[in-house]
Amino acid sequence: MDPTPPPEPANLRVLRILVTVLTATMIVGVITVVALLVTSLPGGTVRVPPGLDLPDGTVAHAVTQAPGFWIVTTADARVFVFDDGGTLLREIALGERVGN
Repeated sequence: MDPTPPPEPANLRVLRILVTVLTATMIVGVITVVALLVTSLPGGTVRVPPGLDLPDGTVAHAVTQAPGFWIVTTADARVFVFDDGGTLLREIALGERVGN
């Protein structure tokens, strides 16, 4: 005599499908979050807009755009404030080195 397994209850079948769909959704979600983080995190270099002329040998550490002006922080502990046209408005010495 060949014993056949009893048929699966309908509730168990629905639960199995829901768990499978949830697992697939979680996998797609994790892949999406990782992809967004990889593509949106900044690289190691800071790009200074072309209209802002920094002194020779100055390395930009951070660039911030505000309404009406730009702020550039440099690796040698100085802050430059430029207007929207790229004219240097002010240079501020911080007194200690920023970053590496």
